[in-house]
Amino acid sequence: MFISFEGVDGSGKTSQIQYAAAALRAEGYDVLLTREPGGTPVGDEIRAVLFDSKNSQDIHPHTELLLFCASRAQLVAEVIRPHLAKGGIVISDRFADSTLVYQGYGRGLALDALRHIIDFATGGLWPDLTIFLDITPEEALERRRRASLFGDEFNRLDDMALEFHRRVYRGYETLIAAEPQRWHRISATGTQEEVKASVLEVLRQALVVKRASHE
Repeated sequence: MFISFEGVDGSGKTSQIQYAAAALRAEGYDVLLTREPGGTPVGDEIRAVLFDSKNSQDIHPHTELLLFCASRAQLVAEVIRPHLAKGGIVISDRFADSTLVYQGYGRGLALDALRHIIDFATGGLWPDLTIFLDITPEEALERRRRASLFGDEFNRLDDMALEFHRRVYRGYETLIAAEPQRWHRISATGTQEEVKASVLEVLRQALVVKRASHE
């Protein structure tokens, strides 16, 4: 099963993914964690270019899009498909939906063109389940700024104008409304334990349904 986590930066995705993977591994599942951009040596080099604040004014939106998709193409071929092929679970910190909301709704690139490029990069692979950790852009950015005071990465995408992040959030809402069977929306404003419990409930139910469909 291929599971992605989505949300604006500051929603707590990374922590919740770690909790979820540990819980599922304790239950006997073969879980592989990955992230976007990155997840491979090539992808990690692309990530460094994309998130370097020195490049904030220099990367054209088309270049940004193609770099994200190049990293994704490598990740799918090298990591995701091989693990799925042997029956494992892949949990990814972001996937193609992030391109649609950040480069499409956020940057204003044509959504139809983005979908063609994404499908080329992934060979048509999309997650079976996507968990959206829901938090307003305003609260998410404040979380990111507070975290950066303690050494966490605050990258050039975090530093965009608030209106950009609002467009991204509205993009997520549009995608969720268009494909509600794949998306599960979970409030990220509770305690970590509350969010963790909600995430695990959704994952366990999805895995039961998946198992039943193969019996």
